Amino acid sequence: MLVEQRQELLLRELHASGAVRVAELAARFGVSAGTIRRDLAELAELGRLTKVRGGAILAGPRGEPSLLTGEPAPPVEPSAAAPSPEPPPAPSAPAAERTIGLLVPSATYYYPSVVAGVRSVAARRNTRIVIGLTQYDSPRDIQQIDELCATGAGGLLIASTGGHYLPAPTLERLRATGLPFVLLERRPEDPYEPCEFVVSDHRLGAFNALRQLHGLGHRSVGLYLNETPTAPLIREGYQHAVARLGLDPGAPAIDGGRPAPDARGADRRYDAFIDALLANGTRAALVHSDYDAIELLQRLRARGLHTPGEMALIAYDDEIASLAEVPLTAVAPAKRLLGEVAAQLLLDRMDTPPDAGPLATRHVVLHPRLTIRDSCGSRPPAQPTGQPSGGADA
Repeated sequence: MLVEQRQELLLRELHASGAVRVAELAARFGVSAGTIRRDLAELAELGRLTKVRGGAILAGPRGEPSLLTGEPAPPVEPSAAAPSPEPPPAPSAPAAERTIGLLVPSATYYYPSVVAGVRSVAARRNTRIVIGLTQYDSPRDIQQIDELCATGAGGLLIASTGGHYLPAPTLERLRATGLPFVLLERRPEDPYEPCEFVVSDHRLGAFNALRQLHGLGHRSVGLYLNETPTAPLIREGYQHAVARLGLDPGAPAIDGGRPAPDARGADRRYDAFIDALLANGTRAALVHSDYDAIELLQRLRARGLHTPGEMALIAYDDEIASLAEVPLTAVAPAKRLLGEVAAQLLLDRMDTPPDAGPLATRHVVLHPRLTIRDSCGSRPPAQPTGQPSGGADA
């Protein structure tokens, strides 16, 4: 990942959550803590953030316009130990009339936009947010829910660790709190469980990506996945598209697993995927996530293969896809809207008087958007010289 791409994502997260940690960013981006500290130092010199022990916070006192958007940012307070300035910050503004708790597994990828959507609704409806992070550690779900309740939260927005389906123990704990709650990008395991949620239709997102490539003439499309809660849904959408559109069922479909701790390990996985694509005559691929698509783009270039001329790519997530050297066509879940809708559902329920009768349980499914850029081309790519044939129709 280029420095500019990493810093752009860092600033997005900072604007969404109000604080970033060096250790978490280093682990997520696969770089050293020293690299993240240098990024923070450069951004601090530009006035984009304020360095604090262990990380950074938004530049300027709370309530002042954000340097990223020019709009006031509502207060967001971490429920666990977050970076604290040295010396201690000035006293915070008076508490809002009510508080909601927000639990997300990460503050560095995908969820910053969701958090930004929650913040925008909370600001309009005079609501304070307290955020809890689980770092994709399942046992922390219950702990963080308890900590959010201890802050005085009157309702909860929950994106649990693990897969797309909320674990039964987590749902039981949420029920036991007695607080209204809405799930974010999660559903209960039992489809008949009366539980409100807002989710993205990732199956449809993957299907539409393959339909785009099919429309450009490709009859074989590969799939590269990273180990995330979204990955199984993307795979299902991919498989449905292959069957319905009559695509090559033998095209390479690889689960790259969790990000490798070293760059060489990741490069080996990318090279193995490229080898499989070329051996099968496949000249297009859907890649989850943006990080992986950008790395694959660079590995293709190192081999002298051009995108989209010799390999068409579509990324999934659209966090930093536009910043790639060849701007990546990408499936873009409506992450900010997801946060906005979930916050509205929760606050509507919190605002309903007891004598108004029960509200209907609401399930909201948002369709991802396919953002067309340069990486998938406008017609089938040419066959590289000396490579196996049989991928796309000319």
